[in-house]
Order: sequence, then structure tokens, then C-alpha cells
Amino acid sequence: MSDLHDLPARVFSLIESGVVAEFSTVSAAGIPIDTPTYYFPADDMSTIDLATGLPNPAKAERVRRTSKVGLLIEGRPEEPVVVIRAHGAVRDSDIQANAIRYLAETGYEGISHGITWEEARKAVTYWSRIIIENKPERVYWWDSHAALDDPPQVWSAAPDTVYPTSDPSPARRMKQSAWQVRPWQDVAREAVEGGTPAHLSVLDEDGFPLPMRVTSFELTAEGFRLAVPTGTPWRLRGRASLTFAGFRTFVGDAGADGGAGVDGGDHVLFRVERSLPQHPATLDTKQVLQPSEDTLAKARARLEYEAERRGQSLPVIPADPPPRTRIALIRRARIASDAPITGITEEHGNRRT
Repeated sequence: MSDLHDLPARVFSLIESGVVAEFSTVSAAGIPIDTPTYYFPADDMSTIDLATGLPNPAKAERVRRTSKVGLLIEGRPEEPVVVIRAHGAVRDSDIQANAIRYLAETGYEGISHGITWEEARKAVTYWSRIIIENKPERVYWWDSHAALDDPPQVWSAAPDTVYPTSDPSPARRMKQSAWQVRPWQDVAREAVEGGTPAHLSVLDEDGFPLPMRVTSFELTAEGFRLAVPTGTPWRLRGRASLTFAGFRTFVGDAGADGGAGVDGGDHVLFRVERSLPQHPATLDTKQVLQPSEDTLAKARARLEYEAERRGQSLPVIPADPPPRTRIALIRRARIASDAPITGITEEHGNRRT
């Protein structure tokens, strides 16, 4: 096989119509970081694209440094589960065009909390976007959630596949996160009580950061004990991150308890080092388009800095939203059917369950 159109129809349909993907990238320290986010395939399905906010470019910086990425797309329990190894490429040479495309792909109604487009378009700190194109190199899939304990089926790209490269790096370094970091134990207690699903990301044998759903978890003194699908074809050990729908994310080591690795064959011991900063919108989703004065001031300063180091002006958000793309209309139909795609965007805290 050499093209995603060669996948089984059910698998292709899920990838095309899905709303949220677990998206894992590799940090400078070699840690896979999962940030669930909206995704939007290219019209010809040659790449599976997504975006990060210009004021928060850490995800894009990781892709620019290491192109190996991983995506997990899940549907209803009876639908396939798909994990994708891909090479990512950062697109930030035209922030204006990115803003228009992001609007055409995602719209604003799902995050509006009832405000009009006239008000929503003022959120330039949100609509200013870096787009990341991800070209699949390998696809694993299971026919349903119940099949996750069986070995996956596999698709591989043709050996002569050409992968995209990122736009040139901007001048100067990005600024460090301006958002809150809290003791991991406090965040972990909230994660357990929050009722959101958990996903564990580790590096596979080729260095791709791959996310996988955790079937159950319990809090321990050092972190979490996780039950995981036994059909996972990569070793669930080493440097890792654990995210609870993007609201609460932890980094640490999987299978690090005395080097034990997998406990009993279907459990992983995840020792937490720290929790990651929490964007205010993960605590109050109205702040996506209606940020507080403090959030707006910090985001605006970072936005202007990131635009300046790319030599670009801030994007002009149109008076009317652009028409939705063909695949955006397919996604809209899935959302209207109340299909339970689970996840959030990195900045939204806007959960899809």
C-alpha cells in the first residue's frame, strides 16, 4: 500500500471525519508530549494537519526539531482505533493564510459559549495559528475498542515516499511558558476525580512518540498504575507523558519502578516527575474566546513577540467567517450526529465526549 485511500473504508472514513487526535511530539529532552487537538486532513488526504496557537508555539518547535510524530484517532466503541506514525512539517511563513484556513476548517460555534462572530473575531490571540502538516509513514489500526488486546493491522507508506520539511526557523528563541505550574500531586488528584480518559505516550523502537489509550488507572505515591491494551505493538516503557484529555498532563517514566517495565503484562507503572503548565482555558473554557484581562495581556505579549520574530504582522480576521472546507463539512456531520470523539484542543480545554 502507498496511499491512505488504500486503507479499509471504515478506517479511512474515521480518519477523514474525525474531530480530535491525540498528538505526540518529542521534546528536546527526548520526552514524548501528547497534546490532544483538533485536526483537519488535507483535501487529498496526503497529510493530516492540525494547528497550535502562535502565542504557544512549543508543539511546533518540537516538530521543527524532531519531525517524528504520532497521532491517535478514536471513534465510537464499535469504530476503529487508529495510531499513525508520521513526519511533521511546520507551516508558519504565512500566519494570515493559516488563520483563514483554521477558521475554514474548525469554525467557531463549538467554542463560542453563545457569543456572536462579531465578538469572537476579536480573539486574534486565538485565531493566529501555526499549522503542522503530518504525512503518515505507518498506520496501525484495530477494528474496534474491544479488539485492542489483539495485534493491530498495519499499513506502510511506499519506501520512496517524500516527506515535507518545515518552513525556515524564525529568528531568536521562543519565550518560556507563561502559564501556571502546580504540584503534580494536586493535579493528579484532580485528574482522578475529573472523569476524563487518560492516554500514555512513549517512544517506539524507531523514536516515534506514540499515544495509546489507558483502559484504567489508579493513583500511587509515585504516580499512576495504568492498565493498557495488550495488543499495543510497541514497548510501553521509557520516557513518557500521561495526559487526561489535555486538561492535566504529566511527564515521567513508564516502567521505571526498579526497571520492572510492564507489570503483569498489561499494566504499566508510570512514575511522575512533574505536571506541565496549565493554560487558563483548560480551567475555564470561556477564556478560549473571552480571556480574562491577565490571560489576554500575557497572550497578547507572546503573540506580538512570536509574530515579530517571524517578521510578520498580526493576521486580519475577516468580518465574515470563510466558507467551510469539504472535509470540514464531513466533520460537522459527525459532530451533528453526536459521535463521541474524545479529546480537547491544546489551548481550548474544549472537550469532545
